[in-house]
Amino acid sequence: MTAQLSEPVRAWRADPYADALRAGRGPLYLRRSDGWLLPLDVARWCAEPDEADATVLARCRGPVLDIGCGPGRMVAALARLGRPALGVDVMPAAVERTVRAGGSALCRSVFDPLPSEGRWGTVLLIDGNIGIGGDPVALLRRAARLTDPRGSLLVEVAAPDVDERVEVHLDDGDGAWGAPFPWARVGARALGVHAAEAGWSRAVAWEAADRRFVRLTR
Repeated sequence: MTAQLSEPVRAWRADPYADALRAGRGPLYLRRSDGWLLPLDVARWCAEPDEADATVLARCRGPVLDIGCGPGRMVAALARLGRPALGVDVMPAAVERTVRAGGSALCRSVFDPLPSEGRWGTVLLIDGNIGIGGDPVALLRRAARLTDPRGSLLVEVAAPDVDERVEVHLDDGDGAWGAPFPWARVGARALGVHAAEAGWSRAVAWEAADRRFVRLTR
């Protein structure tokens, strides 16, 4: 049986995102109905891991699951280090790029059944992926079910201390829009509140190259 795609999954398979990944660059934005735009750094996602990414890689322990892996720079970097890692992404073009870069990836939603549930040493939610599904608590609960009880969840948070739920479209800046889907933006303070509700008990924050991260454990 072939499962039907949810609307958020359909949206991320829309042409603006696929085209940007294939090109390895933007412009690409999340656009709110009031015209607010959030630039998506596709060129950085498609490049080699940068200084901030290196601080995330250094904190990875055990097998690593990268949720919303995009073009797979983190998964491929871990593979080159001989570390077991798997990416998951709803976008076929993202999975294809990850595999071409030398990583392993599955074309699935994080809410689909995944391999080794409850046994991942490190789970990643970077590049704004705490926003997936527009419900951070639900996503953090799902991540807890995926992570080994002794493992950790590494989350990239928004620079401002925000806590918002929005409906957005993908926009390539030239009039091409995808279908609307729910998204969230979460700062470190709000993440702490949501994480506690989802069963995470400890949080350690750090910053690197103007990006902000939090390590969650139980």
